[in-house]
Amino acid sequence: MNKVNKVQITKNIVLANNIPLSVIAGPCVIESRKSAFDLAKKLKDICLKEKIKFIFKASYDKANRSSIDSYRGPGIDKGLEILAEIKEALKVPVLTDVHCAKDVEKVAKVVDIIQIPAFLCRQTDLVVECAKSGIPVNVKKGQFLAPEDMVQVVNKIKKFNNKISLTERGASFGYRNLVVDYRSVEIMKQFGYPVIFDATHSVQRPGGLGTKSGGDRQYVLPLAKAAAAVGIAALFIEVHQNPDKALSDGANSVDLKMFKTMLNQTVKIDKLVKGF
Repeated sequence: MNKVNKVQITKNIVLANNIPLSVIAGPCVIESRKSAFDLAKKLKDICLKEKIKFIFKASYDKANRSSIDSYRGPGIDKGLEILAEIKEALKVPVLTDVHCAKDVEKVAKVVDIIQIPAFLCRQTDLVVECAKSGIPVNVKKGQFLAPEDMVQVVNKIKKFNNKISLTERGASFGYRNLVVDYRSVEIMKQFGYPVIFDATHSVQRPGGLGTKSGGDRQYVLPLAKAAAAVGIAALFIEVHQNPDKALSDGANSVDLKMFKTMLNQTVKIDKLVKGF
């Protein structure tokens, strides 16, 4: 029997493996104030229509880009300013990721969930600093880790903070390819915390286009439906108005039309599996 732990994000949003799933969605990186606002508003409206709890996500800095010349984002000060404005104007919770411990204090004053990227999930100083912030911490499972190994990451965080969620986002399979083993979701549930499925990064092909990552967007929907069938606390989706022109992770991002389709189909599966 899976343990049932809930993580309160806001007054109205709770993450848990045994209640209707929430959606974490937004662009890979903030490209401009206007594009971020416009997308957040459209995503919120779609989620309201589908009666799904929505959390907006976007990065202020992508420190792990393939190329030194790749766009990284507006930076921490401008990026957090935009996230704070979206949070206040649209009344939605926000999530962003941090790549270094020195950013945590600033970020934690703005966001509702602080996220540790998959590549950095074993960086103890970063993990502990995020935990000490006191706000919910979402950790992406490293592509290089067995799901069982994530219990050590959990142990680092819960020494300071019990508001933890874990995200499955695929495992490295040979060069420039990821596969999803859905046993990972069930294994991580046993740690007693909400498990999220990242449907878009799971189809990424890291570095697959030379100076940037590629991806197989056509598989996002079937993987999301499979995750809903296993039972998850939330679905993580990178969305862009025009993915082919996105400044980061366009190959594995979905457009608004696909986002609507994903929600409609995964929610039906989620309700069936959880008995709602």
